Amino acid sequence: MAELKASMAGNVWKVVVGEGETVTDGQDIVILESMKMEIPIAAEQSGSVKELKVNEGDFVNEGDVLAIIE
Repeated sequence: MAELKASMAGNVWKVVVGEGETVTDGQDIVILESMKMEIPIAAEQSGSVKELKVNEGDFVNEGDVLAIIE
């Protein structure tokens, strides 16, 4: 099981996958918006999205857990 964390503070612009969806290593899971830039946050391992911890429009801080992949 792996926690996908925010690399910087920003707003969740888009959630690309849904809970239960199978993802591959390097696949975008969430896209953050910070300083008018889009920052894709990708899975660090292949697996299934067990839980999404954020919704579109949420504000996150660096290090906040965005999703759990197992």
